[in-house]
Amino acid sequence: MKILVTGGSGFLGSHIVDALEKEGHDVTIFDIHASKYASPQIKTIIGDITDKDIVDKAIQGKDIVYHFSGISGIEDCKKNPRQAFEINALGTLNILESCVKHSIKRLIFASSAYVFSKYGYIYKTTKIACENLIHDFSEIYGLKYTNIRYGSLYGRRADERNSIYNLLKSALINGEIIYKGTGKELREYIHVQDAAEISVSILDPKYENKDIIITGNEKFEYADILKMICEIIDKKITITIKEREDSCHYTLTPYSFNPHVGTKITRNEFIDFGQGLLDCLEEISMQQHEGRKND
Repeated sequence: MKILVTGGSGFLGSHIVDALEKEGHDVTIFDIHASKYASPQIKTIIGDITDKDIVDKAIQGKDIVYHFSGISGIEDCKKNPRQAFEINALGTLNILESCVKHSIKRLIFASSAYVFSKYGYIYKTTKIACENLIHDFSEIYGLKYTNIRYGSLYGRRADERNSIYNLLKSALINGEIIYKGTGKELREYIHVQDAAEISVSILDPKYENKDIIITGNEKFEYADILKMICEIIDKKITITIKEREDSCHYTLTPYSFNPHVGTKITRNEFIDFGQGLLDCLEEISMQQHEGRKND
């Protein structure tokens, strides 16, 4: 199938592109910058989802749209709520209108577990707005969709917006970890490659017009994650746990009452969290080595 991936140059989006290409699909990336990871066979359209005309041209002739572009950081959305709504909500509206115009077979949208939560601030609200728009377009125009509510992701190609990346980099480079929270926060981390492969399996017709939850198989308290990092690096790491001044993240669960109940999907085979941390550390170490060579 001919598939467009908006945000296909980013952390999760680039892994989605890899997984789709592996399955033999004709993939095009739509992003504001070129991908550092895509193979030469992958086509790229440079553009902004707030530009309705270029979005329309990009979607024309496609069968499926994976919509993974937008502002994903809670703090980034909190600092600039207008930009967050313009990109996340109005950008999604542009995509929805073009999907209907060009009779797209299905829109697959990257939502968040935070849609269940009272936390997440502006970021959460933009994701709820997008899901509601998608449900409305399905009801009014018959657009088929799948909303994927992702839990906590980690893995290669992450950056400073990813909590596991920050913990690993700080431990490896600075020999310390400063964690803001209680340490008792529970997370079900899923490796980004596992999440990408599940996201491709969602092309199965049985997932049409459903809200899906993709998260990990194992629960970890953050205090245990910090200890695990120290043991893996195998050198003295100073750990400081500080209470947050405000609470923008959930502690035990993102769930609160929501009328659109999601179906949770996990894998029987998945990347072990410890092995995944080792892989992330290898990437960060290589980045630091390359940085020193270029200095």
